[in-house]
Amino acid sequence: MTALMHPVIRSGILLAVIALFGTALLAAVNDLTRERIIEQERQRTLSQLHQIIPTGNFNNDLLADTIEINAPEFFKHRDAITVYRARMDDRPVAALLTVTAPDGYNGDIRLLAGIAFDGTVLGVRIISHRETPGLGDPIELERSDWILGFTGKSLDNPDPPGWAVKKDGGKFDQFTGATISPRAVVRAVQNTLLYFAANRHSIFDESAKPGNAE
Repeated sequence: MTALMHPVIRSGILLAVIALFGTALLAAVNDLTRERIIEQERQRTLSQLHQIIPTGNFNNDLLADTIEINAPEFFKHRDAITVYRARMDDRPVAALLTVTAPDGYNGDIRLLAGIAFDGTVLGVRIISHRETPGLGDPIELERSDWILGFTGKSLDNPDPPGWAVKKDGGKFDQFTGATISPRAVVRAVQNTLLYFAANRHSIFDESAKPGNAE
């Protein structure tokens, strides 16, 4: 009986060794790919930030100079908002906020809105969305230049009633057959401007350490 068990024991030990080796190999691969994924995500974020504020306009590390905020009275979404603070020689230049519009046609629309210290929109870019291809996706810069229409705008330009799509009496175009997507983005950008106007100085307060929430 013992002699018959030897092949089984040997097979069990071999399988255990193979499993252990496979686990170690998988862990090593995960370590290597995780660093690569983190770096790719870092470069992607920087690319989006630099589309809105060119590198010559600030000299701090945008990815290091951030805070997390929660302001449900302005942003109707549960997620914390990351604020990237651009400075030139410690002088506030702009804030770039990752905002979620919860009222897109197919759910959340995540966007990056850059606001200059004087309250002017530097630019807006869509980070992610699930809007209907061919209808709501012209909010993407890759699909149309509609998103560029926010550049240079402020709370006074247009006036408050103008911060709506034309179908609602505002100044911003909607898309043929699709009003909900642009309406959600316009509202999110206006709310970002309202938040910034109310918190302009506290955003850049040195006591607001990176990663702290309000």
